[in-house]
Amino acid sequence: MPPAVHHLLRMFLAAALLLALLATPAEAANPPPADDPTGRSLEPLLAGEFALQAGKLDEAAKAYLDAARAANDAALAERATRIALLAKDDVRARAALDLWRSLAKTRPGADAQSLLAAEATLALRRGDDRAARTHLAALLRAPGDDGWRQALGVIGAGARDPQQAARLLEHLVDRNLIPTRLQAWLAFGGLAQRLDQPVLAERIVSEVVRRFPGEPRVALLRASQLREADKPDEARAVLASVAAQADGNAELRLAIASEYDQLGDLASAAATLARGPQDEQSYALRASLLARAKDNAALAKLYEELGRTAAKPDPQRRLLLGQVAEFLERNEEALAWYRGVPGGPQRWPALLRGANVLHELGRGAEAYKSLTDLQADAAVHEDARRDAYLLEAALREKDKNPAGELDAFARGLAAFPDEPEILYARALSYERRDDIPRAEADLRRILVAEPDSVAALNALGYTLADRTTRYQEALELIDRARTAEPDNAAIIDSHGWVLYRLGRNEEALVELRRAFTLQKDAEIAAHLGEVLWALRRTDEARKYFEEARKLDPESRALKRALAKTGA
Repeated sequence: MPPAVHHLLRMFLAAALLLALLATPAEAANPPPADDPTGRSLEPLLAGEFALQAGKLDEAAKAYLDAARAANDAALAERATRIALLAKDDVRARAALDLWRSLAKTRPGADAQSLLAAEATLALRRGDDRAARTHLAALLRAPGDDGWRQALGVIGAGARDPQQAARLLEHLVDRNLIPTRLQAWLAFGGLAQRLDQPVLAERIVSEVVRRFPGEPRVALLRASQLREADKPDEARAVLASVAAQADGNAELRLAIASEYDQLGDLASAAATLARGPQDEQSYALRASLLARAKDNAALAKLYEELGRTAAKPDPQRRLLLGQVAEFLERNEEALAWYRGVPGGPQRWPALLRGANVLHELGRGAEAYKSLTDLQADAAVHEDARRDAYLLEAALREKDKNPAGELDAFARGLAAFPDEPEILYARALSYERRDDIPRAEADLRRILVAEPDSVAALNALGYTLADRTTRYQEALELIDRARTAEPDNAAIIDSHGWVLYRLGRNEEALVELRRAFTLQKDAEIAAHLGEVLWALRRTDEARKYFEEARKLDPESRALKRALAKTGA
């Protein structure tokens, strides 16, 4: 909830409580005076909050609009607009937006860009591309960076489908509306790639090269475009051409290394990070890349380089050396490094990693004793004590000891009652075992203590949608999560999935495409493929199944989708 609305709600509740304490019984029975906006808006505001907590977005939008009208408050009108858009209640969204605009006139400029973004989103929802273009153009002409960023968000997350988003983006390029800022052009170029529009992406890259000659970040966009077009050798050539420019620029080195990583060229990514001055972050990233590449020779060389400077008892360096030794499976050395971390915040992760190493060495009894010692030591940082229970549970699972795993969770919850991280981990454990009632119970315990926990709302909603037939209940939970984070790809994916379960396949497809545009994820791709298969668009479905396989061949969602469809 926006801070302004939180403030209003607290103010109204405080006012109501004060009135209740001061009023005589006769006065308390009478309604508030007609000219009291606070009193008139309190009831619908509370009704709106209760409706939101129940995941009933249509009722919440109506109540918030009533509250905004009663209080003449722009923040409440904005809230009503956003909830109505989420509820796909275009009539009420239009009414709330009109009220928001009229109230915002008393604060010139305060809400101008947010209003334009809402206008554009509503126009897109109505299929009125012409009106949307007008509002987007106004946003792009706004000074500073907020306008174009809002326009980017509207196109990326507010369009009904990728085709509509691509038309709008092409219009912006045709009319030269994107502001002359490198970051803006790079962002819109990235959007074209995510929308799977290679021709449009090529146009944007060409324009960026013309406008910003010699800028290395343009080369990164070009390399990314070539990678998406399955031209890895050409992408590598582009990256190699700008590598020398990154020697004195740590941010650029990281960006180039990230592109190499996405190309699957982990050795080149590590070599890029090795250029120029080094710090703990670059060393750690290099070690991680070399470990993933299984390049033990290069990793051993890096380990020796780090070890030459380890005489000084630097906690960060010794922790890193322990981690590299673990990668190299030099577990005795790793254990010595972890035990040699002298103090500081690195001490606690070193102790936890040490327990993990003991387990890898086959010294399980010592590993579990070190964890129980941590759990019982009141001097240990609270987060480390909690994590000791989580690590113990993970190691018990690895030992195929489900009773021991559950016992670790139970003891953790006895020491940290209703700790959300432990409850969440146990819920996932129950879900893996197909014990959905217990998984649900733990997620609901989180929500009792933290009713607005987006992670728990989304996890419970998705679990009910995926593993039960309680689809309406799942939708209400996911809608609560959407209200808090409307542009979260994981939540949009959950929303699309429950719509599919409800038989609303075309709506589901829109949401899942939006989610995949925001985040290339194997589970989202698998969901897209299954919905497309249900719509008998089998060729396109196979394309997304293949995308999911490339991203994560072990994805449980992919395996279930393939088994169900026979693709």
